[in-house]
Amino acid sequence: MKGLLRYLIVPAALLISCFFVSSCENDIKEVNDLLKKQTGIEEALDVTSYMSQQGKVKAKLRSPFMLRYQADPPDSPYVEFPRTLHVDFYDDSTKIESTVDALYARYREYENKVLLRDSVVVINIEKGDTLKTNELWWDQNTEEFYTDKPVRIYQKDKTIFGKGLKAKQDFSSYDIFYITGIVLTKGNELE
Repeated sequence: MKGLLRYLIVPAALLISCFFVSSCENDIKEVNDLLKKQTGIEEALDVTSYMSQQGKVKAKLRSPFMLRYQADPPDSPYVEFPRTLHVDFYDDSTKIESTVDALYARYREYENKVLLRDSVVVINIEKGDTLKTNELWWDQNTEEFYTDKPVRIYQKDKTIFGKGLKAKQDFSSYDIFYITGIVLTKGNELE
């Protein structure tokens, strides 16, 4: 009986080990998917953020919803505002000098640049000039707005249509690259 068990145990052990060996096979795609780094996403509701430089408040940002993506190089981390964004820009005495509204914004952290899209409106509070466009970049380092898209600037006595623009952050002055509409002039000068 002992001899018979011995002859049965060895083949049974070999058969069971074959099941373990065949069940350990992995699909290389599944392994790579598990090892692939995932981008971390942080969410925030009812966001209010202040930007200051040299101890002075320069801007106040408000948005109902924010997503922050922790991307690995070569991508840089970025912040998205997919449900509207409003920014108030302040002068040195914390008086609002201009505002920005957009339905969507994306902030590139390493570049200090913000892409504003969809119904972008910039208003100079003192003069009342209003810029409307569908896409606008804001460069925090140079404190300027720029775009190569169509723009409309509404002033008290006229509307200027153009394509492409570079403007100061407070929207006190701006250059339109290609004017596409009628512009009022005084003598030989543009207003």
